Amino acid sequence: MRTLRWKRGPVETRGSWAKRWAAGVSLALLVPIGTVVAGTTAPASAGFHPGAFDFWVDSGMGPIKTRILRAADGNTQRVVYALDGMRAPESLSGWEEATDVPNALAAANINVVMPVGGMSSFYADWNSPSEFFGAGATGSAAGPGKSYRYQWETFLTVDLRNALADRLGFRRDRNGVFGLSMGGSAALTLAAYHPDQFSYAGAFSGYLNISAPGMREAIRLAMLDAGGYNVDSMAPPWGPQWLRMDPFVFAPNLIGNNTRLWIGAASGLPTGQDRPSMDTVNGMGLEAMALANTRAFEVRMATLGARNVTYSYPAYGIHAWNTWGAEAFRMIPDLSANIG
Repeated sequence: MRTLRWKRGPVETRGSWAKRWAAGVSLALLVPIGTVVAGTTAPASAGFHPGAFDFWVDSGMGPIKTRILRAADGNTQRVVYALDGMRAPESLSGWEEATDVPNALAAANINVVMPVGGMSSFYADWNSPSEFFGAGATGSAAGPGKSYRYQWETFLTVDLRNALADRLGFRRDRNGVFGLSMGGSAALTLAAYHPDQFSYAGAFSGYLNISAPGMREAIRLAMLDAGGYNVDSMAPPWGPQWLRMDPFVFAPNLIGNNTRLWIGAASGLPTGQDRPSMDTVNGMGLEAMALANTRAFEVRMATLGARNVTYSYPAYGIHAWNTWGAEAFRMIPDLSANIG
C-alpha cells in the first residue's frame, strides 16, 4: 500500500485562498450537511465525443441508455465502467460532458462504458419507488425512480453486463469501475459484491463511511436537493440493506476479493482553475468532508491489513470536475495494468 502526494507551485493569493478554505470547511459544518454529498458543484461544460455511441438495454426500469467509447486498438477484453455523481443527467454521462477522460481511456486501449442517468440512486437496487407518504415530493413527483423502483445494481451487473458481452463481445470478468462522490461509493459496492465482474474499483471524493453519525441525514437532504428523492425508499434506516451499501462496513469484502483499489480525495484548497466564487467556496467545504470520509476508510482498511489500495491525496483540489478529471488521469496507468 502506498500513499501518493501531489504538489503544485505557490499561488500569489495563497493567503486569501487559505482563508476561503477555512470558510469552506466551516460552511460544510454549518449548512445543511446534505449539500456535502450532492455531487458536483462547478457546472459542467457540455461536451460530446463523436466516437462514442448510444447503447440501449432493456431492464426492470425500462430501456436505459449507456454511452460506449471503444478502445483504440479494437480489443474487447479491457472494459471500465464510469459512474456519475448525485446529479447524473439523463442526456450524457458527466464524464463525457465535463472531461476528456473517456478519450484518454480509449487511447489507453480501454473500452469505456458510461451509464446515463441514475440521479440520486447510488446505483443501488432500491427498496421501493421514491415517494413521500404515498406520493412524490412536492414539485418532484415525476422523474426517474419515482413511478418505478430503481434497480441500478441489477442493471449494471446483469442486464448491461450480459448485453455488452452478447452484442459487443466485451469480457464479462476482470472489468474496472470508478466514479465520483455517489458514484465512488457505488463503485466500491459493486466490486465488493460482484468480484466475478470487477477486479478494479476507483472512488474519487467518495462518501465511504455512510453509517457515521449524521451521514444518513446528510444523504437525505442531498437527495431532496438533487431531484426530490427519499432516502428511506432506497434503504430502511440502519438495516442490512443500508449497511450493505457502506464501504466502511464491507471493507473486508474488498480485501478478501483482492480488488485493486484507487481511492482519492483532495485537500479542499482550490487550484488555479478554481476562480473566486461561491461555487468554489462551497466546493472547498464539500471536498473537506469527502476527505474526512476517505481518511476514515483508510484507517479502517489499515486496521484490516489491506495491501491492495493506492491512496491519492492531492495538495490542491475542490469538489469539482477538474479535480475528478485530474484524479482519473492519475489512475489510468494503474487501471490499465489491472484489468482484462
